[in-house]
Amino acid sequence: MRKPLVAALFALVIAGAGVAPAVAAPVTTDGATTKSTAAPAIQAVNFAGTVSLSNCSGSVIRFPNSEDDDPALVLSNGHCLETGFPAPGEVIVDQASSRSFGLLNSAGTRVATLRASKVAYSTMTDTDITIYQLTRTYAQIKSSYGINALTLQDTHPVAGTAITVVSGYWKRTYACNIDGFVYRLKEGDWTWKDSVRYTSACQTIGGTSGSPVIDNATGKVVAVNNTGNENGERCTENNPCEVDANGNVTVREGINYAEETYQIVPCFGLDNKLDLSRTGCTLPKP
Repeated sequence: MRKPLVAALFALVIAGAGVAPAVAAPVTTDGATTKSTAAPAIQAVNFAGTVSLSNCSGSVIRFPNSEDDDPALVLSNGHCLETGFPAPGEVIVDQASSRSFGLLNSAGTRVATLRASKVAYSTMTDTDITIYQLTRTYAQIKSSYGINALTLQDTHPVAGTAITVVSGYWKRTYACNIDGFVYRLKEGDWTWKDSVRYTSACQTIGGTSGSPVIDNATGKVVAVNNTGNENGERCTENNPCEVDANGNVTVREGINYAEETYQIVPCFGLDNKLDLSRTGCTLPKP
């Protein structure tokens, strides 16, 4: 997974190597943008609604049926959870949290600090997500700061889609396309299902973990950025490998990945309450 920054710095000290943000300023994607001719200009995607965490990125998200008076939610990675990586098979629900998030406007300027009331859901099994419930509603955030939440797309993403990965931590964007989907993505002890593989233009780095992956054409979130193969190792931490339905393993050094988010939508009902027994909900259960 794209290490949180603290882990990346630690790894650099003990190994003499690590992810880019530990040693250099983040790179941009100038000159490397790949998009379909039908997609709107990349600059249509901005930072409004994204957040910075202490060591990762994230976004304020809502579902197609969320109401303005519902408590707002923040989406990041499971491996960005402040209490440490969830173990394989572990699912955390309704865990107390007071974590803070820096809310960004369209220009990437921090305009507010939002605070969690709890971890609604977190896991690194089958997917890599943490969803925080905030102490404020969507309406309160909109009224105070003029910022809307990002909406999760409720259907499976499509290969070839022009996307932008928006990092609230680095205040950087990465533009590319969805190259395809991975039957199983294995990294260390964790395995994720039906992951998104980017084309090579999205050279995401440490600290971009948890960034929303936005469909340029719709402005909706289709995935959450989470990992990449850094130096060609096979199925080790920070070097995920692709495993097909027949068990064949492929290593793609320098290629980065995300986890789909459409499957989150059926698991939240009235008042943005998590209900893992709802029809259509396939997220792992505790």
